[in-house]
Amino acid sequence: MIFLRKNWQIILIILIASFVRFFHLYDYAEFLGDQGRDVVIVREFLRHGNLFFIGPQTSIGNMYLGPFYYYLFVAPGLILSWFNPIGPAIVVAILGVLTVYLVYTYSLEWFDHKTAMIASLIFALSPVVIKYSTFSWNPNVMPLFSLLFIHYLLKSRYILATIAFIICLNAHFLALLLLPVGFIIVVFKKPFPYRALILPFVILLASFIPQLLFDFKHQGQNINAFVSFFTKRETTINLKPYKAIPLMVPLFNQVTTRLVAGKDVIVGYFISTIFGSTLIFILYQQFKKRKFDPHFLMLSSWLLIGLVGLALYKQHIYDHYFGFLYPAIIILFAYLITRLPKFLSTIITIFVVIISLVQNPLRWSPPRQLWTTQEITKQIVASSENKPFNFSLLAKMNYDPGYRYFFSESNAPVRLLQDEITEQLFVACEPFQMDCNPINNPEWGIAAFGWAKIDKEWEVNGIKIFRLVHNQTGEKVIN
Repeated sequence: MIFLRKNWQIILIILIASFVRFFHLYDYAEFLGDQGRDVVIVREFLRHGNLFFIGPQTSIGNMYLGPFYYYLFVAPGLILSWFNPIGPAIVVAILGVLTVYLVYTYSLEWFDHKTAMIASLIFALSPVVIKYSTFSWNPNVMPLFSLLFIHYLLKSRYILATIAFIICLNAHFLALLLLPVGFIIVVFKKPFPYRALILPFVILLASFIPQLLFDFKHQGQNINAFVSFFTKRETTINLKPYKAIPLMVPLFNQVTTRLVAGKDVIVGYFISTIFGSTLIFILYQQFKKRKFDPHFLMLSSWLLIGLVGLALYKQHIYDHYFGFLYPAIIILFAYLITRLPKFLSTIITIFVVIISLVQNPLRWSPPRQLWTTQEITKQIVASSENKPFNFSLLAKMNYDPGYRYFFSESNAPVRLLQDEITEQLFVACEPFQMDCNPINNPEWGIAAFGWAKIDKEWEVNGIKIFRLVHNQTGEKVIN
């Protein structure tokens, strides 16, 4: 009882964080092509021992991340869930709740109880943070391990910091922006820990062995793509730091709006103005008095370096790109508003909590992507009458590994078109930004089937399914 009385506030926040992440997780969890790809790859490893030396492919540059996200998070999730794809999503949700607790713990260690409470509450309720804590995807572990990286560096536990950084780097290449922050932390340690950094450096180099083995087998594909990314920069990055300056303010407003202001643009301008002006004022005061708070400066450097790095990227900045900044932004914001007068600080905190609750993802009906994918595959197998069939997906924002995972799990007689053209082709069409017309469709997975007619069509959760059979005239016939 003493423990509960002393810690009831953080216990309540952890319970809230758990609820908004685990409530109907099976229905809310995203399950698209990337998630299907991941479980297909890891299942082959777990069931057939097919080792993999690379992880997910990056969205640009044709580069591959390291494999540790698969080994450390997807594989345990699949094992514990008996190969149900919800398993890896549960692992990510658990890590999301753990991140909330560590935001509280480290904020308390670095600053004070009020900062810790506000930071952990905002982190627990932020709609964007919740979204990326409820499905399996490699960038989704970035907030936790970027926070651990900084924490362990501050504690001079360099091996653990290196392991955290390796996991970050295997989650997204933008983890490279943590290195300047780490350098600043280490370089100010007296004396400089030369010897203590040798083994961590060796561990870091060793973590690239799987990717190097892959490159050795594939004529340096990954290294060549990495070099090309930085040398052919017309549409990717700008290596001139001063080019980032004009973009800093709108980018700061974007990340604040997305993480703290519940994605509300108008509220975001208001919160960003308070956040930015208070940050500049306190920095000015500390430099003027030559009295520095090292943790405040660390978080400010973390935020500034992250914003500069993101501003040099020439394409759209998605929410998951700044996953490595989530803890820095929210903890720093919490610290700054506690420096304001108590009444104003309380009003802002309540306002941020309310706007986060208003925009909470649980307000909307769940997409039920996992259930829908599984149900569609069940119905297709039933309609195939257990005869061989081909399958194709028409979608703007998805591709087919998720469907093929469930086909394989049910031992369905699905055939790849390049291997065998069967007597029937099932087409699933996700109508978002897509004209669902499979007849004469130029998509290779349909065109290669040949002239066809629609023999049957139906819908599952808004997704249209067509059964096509061969027909030389292309006549549309619906039974």
